[in-house]
Amino acid sequence: MATFVALNTKAKMPIVGLGTWKVLSSNSQTSAFVSLVLGFRHVSLLSLQSTFFEKNLVKKGMEDLVDDGLLKALGISNFNHFQIERLLNKSGLKHKPVTNQIECHPYLTQDKLIQYCHSKGIGITAYSPLGSPDRPHHLSVLIAKPDDPVVLESPKNKEIMAKCKKTSAQILIQFHIQRNVVMIPKSVTPSHILFDFQLSDKEMAIFSFNRNWRACGFSEFPFHVEF
Repeated sequence: MATFVALNTKAKMPIVGLGTWKVLSSNSQTSAFVSLVLGFRHVSLLSLQSTFFEKNLVKKGMEDLVDDGLLKALGISNFNHFQIERLLNKSGLKHKPVTNQIECHPYLTQDKLIQYCHSKGIGITAYSPLGSPDRPHHLSVLIAKPDDPVVLESPKNKEIMAKCKKTSAQILIQFHIQRNVVMIPKSVTPSHILFDFQLSDKEMAIFSFNRNWRACGFSEFPFHVEF
């Protein structure tokens, strides 16, 4: 089983990280400690969600931080393939992004965007890899509706659960691993983090029940293009 992905900087990034965005402060230390004890070395820390500065200034400032040794690499988030192409063709680009962080799960498999990014040497990091069933309702882009699908409770997932004798979360995590997609699930219990099995090709095909459903329903993204 792959435990890391190789970045275009030659560095290695653990394929499973700990997502801390929705972890309560009372649980965050315990969750991080358990992850470290189990051997995980990738913890997602939200330091800056959005900026209100001119994007070229932000890009230059971030590249300067890499040059100064304060950052190992740069990543992007929620970029469609047109935006990535524009970035890669930007005059004076010094540091190619190593990953594009996007929503990704069996209901939103992002096949074309993943294929495109990998063809450009850019990895994928999946947020909401379990479908974000406990997303906060106070954020306008994350309002849960009564009829929203629950990835963890899908019949196909339960079918594989019964066969593999693993939890729904463990199966979802393995689905991403076998697609070479880094993920940052929120997990506060060892049982969600421990896994040691493989999904068959048939199970992977069954499990890819894409319906282009987004837990994070941004009004514009992906800006009226397919991917």
